[in-house]
Amino acid sequence: MRPGLLILLAVASASLGASARASSLTIDEILAQAGVAAAQAVEVPDEAPVDGRRRPGRQRDLPPPVRQVNPGAVSAPPPEAFPVDQTPIPDRWRLIEAVGVHSRWFDPYNQNTLKGDRPIKGTHDWFFALTGVVDTVLEPRSFPIPVGVQTTQRAGSLDVFGRASSLVASQTTLVGMALTKGSTAFKPPEVEVRLTLAFNANYVQVPEKRVLSVAPSRAPHRTDGWIGVQEAFVDYHLRNVSERYDFDSLRVGIQPFSSDFRGFLFQDNQLGVRLFGDRDNNRFQYNLAWFRRLEKDTNSGLNDVTQRLRDDDIFVANLYRQDLPVPGMTSQLTVAYNRNRESGRIHVDDNGFPVRPALIGNIRTRDYDVVYVGYNGDGHYGRLNLTTSVYGAFGEDRNSVFTNKPAKIRAWFAAAEPSYDFSWIRVRGSVLYASGDSKPYDNKETGYDAIFENPQFAGADTSYWIRQSIPFAGGGRAVAISGRNGVLNDLRSSKEEGQSNFNNPGTMLLGGGADFDLTPRLRLSGNVNRLAFVDTAVVRALRNEGSIPTALGWDYSVSAIWRPKMTQNVVLRASAAVFDPGQGFGDLFTNSGGDSRYYSILLNAILNF
Repeated sequence: MRPGLLILLAVASASLGASARASSLTIDEILAQAGVAAAQAVEVPDEAPVDGRRRPGRQRDLPPPVRQVNPGAVSAPPPEAFPVDQTPIPDRWRLIEAVGVHSRWFDPYNQNTLKGDRPIKGTHDWFFALTGVVDTVLEPRSFPIPVGVQTTQRAGSLDVFGRASSLVASQTTLVGMALTKGSTAFKPPEVEVRLTLAFNANYVQVPEKRVLSVAPSRAPHRTDGWIGVQEAFVDYHLRNVSERYDFDSLRVGIQPFSSDFRGFLFQDNQLGVRLFGDRDNNRFQYNLAWFRRLEKDTNSGLNDVTQRLRDDDIFVANLYRQDLPVPGMTSQLTVAYNRNRESGRIHVDDNGFPVRPALIGNIRTRDYDVVYVGYNGDGHYGRLNLTTSVYGAFGEDRNSVFTNKPAKIRAWFAAAEPSYDFSWIRVRGSVLYASGDSKPYDNKETGYDAIFENPQFAGADTSYWIRQSIPFAGGGRAVAISGRNGVLNDLRSSKEEGQSNFNNPGTMLLGGGADFDLTPRLRLSGNVNRLAFVDTAVVRALRNEGSIPTALGWDYSVSAIWRPKMTQNVVLRASAAVFDPGQGFGDLFTNSGGDSRYYSILLNAILNF
């Protein structure tokens, strides 16, 4: 049966109802009645279209053509007026010069060939970048200064500690040159060659003799200078592994490297070989590196390539993963192995003080192997910012400074800094724990120490305890409780030239602070930190004292950063810190002036080209 007939029958059934079904009608009569019912049920639409709309489909009447009338207008040239080839213009980097905008070689703010903004003339992908940094520091400070053993600056200086105030002035000028090949705006460079030299001049004045030099005849002030090679490497792009320019590269030479986000374990410019790259659209990043440590100039802290290399190797492997465990958080796993074989060498610094071995305990040279295993995280959970770090140190010290025997290294470290933003205010907290050694004469060393720390944490160099070096007089000679620009109480002779020491009292820090971005140019910050030893057993043994409390004291600091151009080209910093000693610090130190508090003032100007 045809579909149309079925439809009519359905309509007929619906319209006739039970009466049609009860009577005996023929098919023709049913169809006739269905046609009448369908005609009555279907409403015939209005043929007139709604205003502003038209019926879809092809229209018989087209709209009238639009003709523009523009008296005096010039007609477009015909196609044959244009050349068939491309019109030659300057390269896209120098196109701006065609409209009369020219840069000056001494202007770092605008397009400049010396800053790598444009390729070298005659090339299309070779760039040269010149970097200049002038870093000037003026630093009045006070800390416990031991009186010289052979002689003193003043006849009345008979105490263990003399006057506390001193002054440091230092200026470092860095000149960096880099030659790069590749379109680095969207992919890694194919080749990079970089050289950075640092020129330092420094002046120090202290109130006591035999602090700046081992010779007691030297004056208690010193002017010194040094030229250090801070970068000298070749970076070669091995390959791209995806269309998004995930890559593998190899870097060989003196290069900067940080093993974690805040510089807790190893952050330095050292000679090494580094294989690095990324995967999965930069979500994974990795480093495989080996470094052989350079000696450092004692008074500037810069690299000294005139001395032979240290027998101190660092092997690092780490892996970063973005958005793990949550979006906005980056997680990092690190394994580092520090192999030190300096037991057969005695090293004296430029001022005549022995630094290897450290003048502490049995004063013998030593070797050690230590493996660091750690997790680091940096990012945010929602509006909560968080940086965290955890390390375990495992290995063997071949000659403990207390027993002259091998000792196992079993130490650990943890730090976290959460923060929260309220518009232009960031409030943050800081907590750090580095394990200490509670039994110095056993065969286990449990005091945590890093390889070369430079912590950006709890106020960093504006903090008194992190900025200043506190000498451990009476328990060791030329040994510090904590080193300059370091937070760990590790009893090392020097962070730059000494060895790691896992016989130490450990470190606890609990603090809080806030940053206030008053304007895009001006930031004010404040920090309060409480510091303590974890265990004073090592300190008591070295000082031959029966009881030393763990409390070190309170560290208060305020700082200001002003960027007058709202860039990093001119940065002016000023900070002031006060250290209020606790009972443990008071038992270890005093001074002839009877000072109850110590201070650190930092005035810093950084000019970048």
